[in-house]
Amino acid sequence: MLYECVIIRRVRKQNVYKPVVEDWAFHALLPFAAYATLAGSVWLFVPHTATAMFGVAAAALLLLFIGIHNAWDAVTYHIFVGKNEGN
Repeated sequence: MLYECVIIRRVRKQNVYKPVVEDWAFHALLPFAAYATLAGSVWLFVPHTATAMFGVAAAALLLLFIGIHNAWDAVTYHIFVGKNEGN
Protein backbone atom coordinates (compact mmCIF):
# COMPACT_ATOMS: atom_id res chain seq x y z
CA MET A 1 0.00 0.00 0.00
CA LEU A 2 2.97 2.29 0.55
CA TYR A 3 4.06 1.63 -3.03
CA GLU A 4 0.63 2.80 -4.18
CA CYS A 5 1.22 6.09 -2.36
CA VAL A 6 4.51 6.45 -4.28
CA ILE A 7 2.70 5.75 -7.57
CA ILE A 8 0.01 8.34 -6.80
CA ARG A 9 2.67 10.94 -6.01
CA ARG A 10 4.53 10.20 -9.26
CA VAL A 11 1.36 10.41 -11.33
CA ARG A 12 0.48 13.76 -9.79
CA LYS A 13 3.99 15.18 -10.43
CA GLN A 14 4.27 14.27 -14.11
CA ASN A 15 2.99 16.76 -16.65
CA VAL A 16 3.17 14.79 -19.92
CA TYR A 17 -0.34 13.38 -19.63
CA LYS A 18 -3.31 14.42 -17.52
CA PRO A 19 -4.83 11.24 -16.02
CA VAL A 20 -8.58 10.73 -16.37
CA VAL A 21 -10.90 8.97 -13.93
CA GLU A 22 -10.25 5.56 -15.50
CA ASP A 23 -6.49 6.01 -15.04
CA TRP A 24 -6.91 6.94 -11.38
CA ALA A 25 -9.20 3.97 -10.82
CA PHE A 26 -6.99 1.34 -12.47
CA HIS A 27 -3.60 2.68 -11.37
CA ALA A 28 -4.37 3.91 -7.85
CA LEU A 29 -7.77 3.11 -6.37
CA LEU A 30 -8.33 -0.53 -7.36
CA PRO A 31 -4.76 -1.74 -6.66
CA PHE A 32 -4.88 -0.01 -3.28
CA ALA A 33 -8.18 -1.78 -2.54
CA ALA A 34 -6.69 -5.13 -3.58
CA TYR A 35 -3.63 -4.67 -1.38
CA ALA A 36 -5.82 -3.52 1.53
CA THR A 37 -7.97 -6.64 1.10
CA LEU A 38 -4.83 -8.77 1.11
CA ALA A 39 -3.58 -7.05 4.27
CA GLY A 40 -6.97 -7.48 5.92
CA SER A 41 -6.97 -11.16 5.05
CA VAL A 42 -3.76 -11.60 7.02
CA TRP A 43 -5.49 -10.41 10.16
CA LEU A 44 -8.46 -12.72 9.57
CA PHE A 45 -6.40 -15.83 8.79
CA VAL A 46 -6.30 -17.42 12.26
CA PRO A 47 -9.86 -16.77 13.49
CA HIS A 48 -11.61 -17.07 10.09
CA THR A 49 -9.46 -19.11 7.74
CA ALA A 50 -12.07 -19.67 5.01
CA THR A 51 -13.02 -15.99 4.88
CA ALA A 52 -9.36 -15.00 4.72
CA MET A 53 -8.76 -17.36 1.81
CA PHE A 54 -11.68 -15.81 -0.08
CA GLY A 55 -10.13 -12.40 0.60
CA VAL A 56 -6.79 -13.54 -0.85
CA ALA A 57 -8.58 -14.99 -3.89
CA ALA A 58 -10.55 -11.76 -4.41
CA ALA A 59 -7.38 -9.66 -4.18
CA ALA A 60 -5.55 -11.93 -6.64
CA LEU A 61 -8.46 -11.85 -9.07
CA LEU A 62 -8.72 -8.07 -8.84
CA LEU A 63 -4.97 -7.66 -9.45
CA LEU A 64 -5.20 -10.01 -12.44
CA PHE A 65 -8.10 -7.99 -13.87
CA ILE A 66 -6.20 -4.73 -13.31
CA GLY A 67 -3.10 -6.14 -15.02
CA ILE A 68 -5.07 -7.29 -18.06
CA HIS A 69 -6.84 -3.93 -18.32
CA ASN A 70 -3.62 -1.93 -18.00
CA ALA A 71 -1.81 -4.09 -20.56
CA TRP A 72 -4.71 -3.72 -23.00
CA ASP A 73 -4.81 0.03 -22.38
CA ALA A 74 -1.06 0.41 -22.96
CA VAL A 75 -1.15 -1.58 -26.21
CA THR A 76 -4.09 0.36 -27.65
CA TYR A 77 -2.48 3.66 -26.65
CA HIS A 78 0.78 2.78 -28.39
CA ILE A 79 -1.01 1.53 -31.50
CA PHE A 80 -3.11 4.67 -31.92
CA VAL A 81 -0.40 7.17 -30.90
CA GLY A 82 2.23 5.39 -33.01
CA LYS A 83 -0.16 5.31 -35.97
CA ASN A 84 -0.76 9.08 -35.68
CA GLU A 85 2.94 9.93 -35.24
CA GLY A 86 3.93 7.92 -38.32
CA ASN A 87 1.75 10.07 -40.60
